[in-house]
Amino acid sequence: MSQAITISHEDILHQVKLSCQIPEIVEQIVTRKVIADAAAEAGIKVETEELQKAADSLRLISKLNSAEETKAWLQKNGLSLDDFEELIYNNVISGKLAHHLFADKVEPFFIEHQLDYAGVVMYEVVLDDEDLAMELFYAIQEGEMSFYEVAHQYIQDTELRRKGGYRGMVQRKDMKPEISAAVFAATPPQVLKPVVTSKGVHLILVEEIIEPELDDKLRHQILSDLFAGWRKQQIEKTTVVASIESNSKAA
Repeated sequence: MSQAITISHEDILHQVKLSCQIPEIVEQIVTRKVIADAAAEAGIKVETEELQKAADSLRLISKLNSAEETKAWLQKNGLSLDDFEELIYNNVISGKLAHHLFADKVEPFFIEHQLDYAGVVMYEVVLDDEDLAMELFYAIQEGEMSFYEVAHQYIQDTELRRKGGYRGMVQRKDMKPEISAAVFAATPPQVLKPVVTSKGVHLILVEEIIEPELDDKLRHQILSDLFAGWRKQQIEKTTVVASIESNSKAA
């Protein structure tokens, strides 16, 4: 027999506390307030057309193709129509503030840090034994084994093994310094002499070096990174006074 359970706002708050999510929630609240204050100070406004465009984009991303699906999504997430409009507004005002603060700083930042955005298409096998790594390296050099055969034999992760150790395009800034130094000195296609890091011994096939280019995707990434850094600084400078009454009882 099914049982009806009533969940109150107090129940939800208490579960958030029991889940140790209060710090994360508080940071999100502070972030929202910091952005709202900064946008107001900068005189940033949101037009109706911008809200509609953002709402359509969210529906598309969330695969809400009808009014009924949107209504069900709102109910599932405990949102009213006003809450939904506030959510959209916050997204738009955040984006406009980021553009206001950093749009003209993206290109200078890229020029100063462009080496960090160089990329490499690479394959990798990480081993525990340096002697084994060297043995495999020389076997590949002598044509006794292919890199794919090494990857298929020594990679434990199933999906990575099926891809032959393919890591895709990796940016320089996302690599350990000892690996990036070896990778970007390579002449592709080239298998590198094993590189030792705290993670293990890396056997790497460099397929292609990709020179950095400030396209729309990278421009958006840099803008987002700069804005994230700004938000972090603002939060660190903010004194938070949280009033959360505990309904727990002392033992």
